[in-house]
Amino acid sequence: MKDKNIDINIGKEMFNKALDFLNYRYGENKAGGVAVLRIETGDYLISVWDEEKNDSAYLCAETGAICEAHKLNKKVTHSLCVCRQKDDTPYEILSPCGICQERLFYFGKGVKCAISTKDNSVVFKTLEELQPYYWLDKK
Repeated sequence: MKDKNIDINIGKEMFNKALDFLNYRYGENKAGGVAVLRIETGDYLISVWDEEKNDSAYLCAETGAICEAHKLNKKVTHSLCVCRQKDDTPYEILSPCGICQERLFYFGKGVKCAISTKDNSVVFKTLEELQPYYWLDKK
């Protein structure tokens, strides 16, 4: 129960940081994507999706923060991505895509990822829960 309460508090803090940065970076009610990663020190890394003219060059919002965690040599414990697909639409919490899950698996199968829900509440699932048959996990 203690871990669940800690995750609720972490989730609220991460969500608030993401929404604040979404509005700061893109403007109130403007389209954009922001990821917040929590690292083992309790600090947060924030990054945004890049905006490319060529979709094949696109990088997810988590990518910059994942690279920063590698640069700092710190383990990621939690990941949350918030986006607004179009101006003046509600925000959405996005589950990490398959590529981002692969990148996060470097830090261990216990990394907790916020997942998409109908009501956009912050719900964390471990990478192991998201991918119970992970291809590199030879149980």
